[in-house]
Amino acid sequence: MRLAYLGSGSRGNAALVEYRDTLLMIDCGFSISETERRLARAGRDPADITAILVTHEHSDHASGVLRLAARHAIPVYLTPGTGLAIGAGAHTGGVRNEIHCIDAHGSFELGQLQVHPLPVPHDAREPCQFMFEAQGRRLGVLTDTGHLTPHLLARLGDCDALVVECNHDIEMLAAGHYPAALKRRVGGHLGHLNNAQAAALAAVQDTARLQWLVGVHLSAQNNTPERARSALTDALGGACVPIWLADQDEGLDWLELSL
Repeated sequence: MRLAYLGSGSRGNAALVEYRDTLLMIDCGFSISETERRLARAGRDPADITAILVTHEHSDHASGVLRLAARHAIPVYLTPGTGLAIGAGAHTGGVRNEIHCIDAHGSFELGQLQVHPLPVPHDAREPCQFMFEAQGRRLGVLTDTGHLTPHLLARLGDCDALVVECNHDIEMLAAGHYPAALKRRVGGHLGHLNNAQAAALAAVQDTARLQWLVGVHLSAQNNTPERARSALTDALGGACVPIWLADQDEGLDWLELSL
């Protein structure tokens, strides 16, 4: 199993999870042409995609989903609330998309991957994140989450590889130029994970099992790669676990998870 990011940040998000002949895209917040360009950079083509999983309806995650799916006949999997929010039942470019509604509490299989949706607290209609499993190995992906719930800690507390949102540094957000209402939204219980919250999830991992850790969705205004990496490094207590950060423009090249 392996992971790549086409890009991660407030201007667009999309990730790839691949195992054998199954290639899943998580979200698509880019235009068709930009998505195709970034896929080519990762050595993939839209025709390779088994399905698109949508976490929630915000434009930086979902603006390109239906158009890409319609053009390349890619099935889309999302919760009923997310489907209503993005108008998934409508025709896109004269084509009706193949839409599959999922239960945020129910696991399912796509190709050779087991997919475990995870309901999350975020200011969206019915948001979820995902954990992927193959041959007993687990890859957790957690972004766009306001806080760590007991359910999330229990489900993501023992991964073989982990992707976690490091949206903002608390001090930088407080001192920054965002309006007060936006600061409250970003830092609130339905907003985004800060570095300390990301570190709290990293801290409960079994570092003997964890193969690598990826920080994503870093704010360009309210965080720095150095602060995010330092928080994650401290949380791992000096364990020799590689830490990567996904970039908005360059994404993140393929990372392999040994099975």
